[in-house]
Amino acid sequence: MKLPTFKLEEYFSRTEFKAPYLMCCSDAESFSLQEILALADDETRSIWETLRLGYTQVQGSPLLRSEIAHLYPGLQADNILCCAGAEEGIFCTFFSLLNKESHAIVVTPCYQSLHTLALSFAGSVTTIALDEAHGWKLDLDRVKDAIRPNTRLIIINFPNNPTGALLNENEVKDLIDIASSHDMYIFSDEAYRLLGSSCLTWDVPLACLYPKVISLSVMSKAFGMAGLRIGWIATQNKELLKSIEFTKYYTTICNSGLSEVVSLIALRAKDIVLKRNCEIIDHNLSLLDSFFSRNHTLFSWVRPAGGCVGLVNSHIATPIDIFAQELVDNTGVLIIPGSVFDIEGNTFRIGFGRKNFPEVLEKFETYVSRYLNNSCQS
Repeated sequence: MKLPTFKLEEYFSRTEFKAPYLMCCSDAESFSLQEILALADDETRSIWETLRLGYTQVQGSPLLRSEIAHLYPGLQADNILCCAGAEEGIFCTFFSLLNKESHAIVVTPCYQSLHTLALSFAGSVTTIALDEAHGWKLDLDRVKDAIRPNTRLIIINFPNNPTGALLNENEVKDLIDIASSHDMYIFSDEAYRLLGSSCLTWDVPLACLYPKVISLSVMSKAFGMAGLRIGWIATQNKELLKSIEFTKYYTTICNSGLSEVVSLIALRAKDIVLKRNCEIIDHNLSLLDSFFSRNHTLFSWVRPAGGCVGLVNSHIATPIDIFAQELVDNTGVLIIPGSVFDIEGNTFRIGFGRKNFPEVLEKFETYVSRYLNNSCQS
């Protein structure tokens, strides 16, 4: 199996740690280790202080899995499998579920591996694009029309990366009805769940609603702790979870004990962690509302419903790939062209989950003004 270039990660590997101003971050503001350890209760502080650096349980620490299960009403620790970030969860699940006799449906745009790995493991894949003209809505009739006798898996990502779209409660119910009526699985990438505007209320995770849902989440996005490399799979289907675990034996085997303890501390203090990150998003979204109002002839977007990323339409004549390169070369501000997500047109993804976003946005707007002035003079 030969995998194609991972466009997003390759783009980041060339630019992320060279550009001083990231306007494209896909995660929320991070924390220092000291800040998180200060949130520890007596039990987790003792675990941290006495931790020995040996192997950990393949499934993940029982305490950590129990804490994660609190995010999924009705599920228990044995419904959870920890993995190395979200990527391992995607790989092991698709390897376990798909084969060359199966067909998968992938909702796009999405994180590339959701599509690429489905193509690699399934015999065929149908993509269903979200409809920007209707607020990045998922057309469930198109999902129904795409179903074949051998369709085994529907792959979704909400809150969506890169658009910030969400499914409402009725859409979730209808999607589950479609899947259950055809005895299909749903892989639900929920990496951005719990992150967004402070006034946003969250419905029950999909894994709690249908036995054939596999919900994926991670410490990287909403919790702002990408460096921990801790993710997890949640599902009612324990037989499938065991199959995914068997695949994990061939990847990481087990996770870092240090990362598991820090994740446990953060999850027990999740109200504090999430409140801070959602308040950052509140502030940054208000700045973006003003920015798009001032620059409506140059840029537009469908305001993200959840998460901390959004897809922007550029109405500047310069192709976005060229504009993005000139932008980072001249200002150090990094955006991600839509071409990295195989999106046609002059689009780019921004991320607004970081504390320094106001400074970065100001630099971006100043550059655009100068850029247009120079273009008019030439």
